[in-house]
Amino acid sequence: MKNTLSLLKALSDKNRLRVVAALLSTHELCACQIKELLKITGASVSRHLALLIQVGLVDSRKKGRWVYYRLRKDMPDFKVLLMWLEQKIGNTAVVKADLAMLDDIGSCDMIEMCKKQRQSGSNP
Repeated sequence: MKNTLSLLKALSDKNRLRVVAALLSTHELCACQIKELLKITGASVSRHLALLIQVGLVDSRKKGRWVYYRLRKDMPDFKVLLMWLEQKIGNTAVVKADLAMLDDIGSCDMIEMCKKQRQSGSNP
């Protein structure tokens, strides 16, 4: 029961739920893409992602200077939950706007996006 409660708490935050929705529609996203999507600081993105990793819903991999995040869709316990979430939030205005923004973010050069984020400092 403790694991279920932790998972539900992790999903109770709007930004973490937006991350999950974004990852449902993509194979994986880089931390800087998630930062660009949520328009929050890198530290906040890191905290949200760390919590999603801690409950086992998200996995990460490092490639060069980037860290990529993806849902653990292979976990049997999460398959039903992820299908339910996709059904419940997939057509909401927030998720639709996020998916449109992800198209723009995906077309940006990663190096340029990261450079722009570093130049803007800690401001989202």
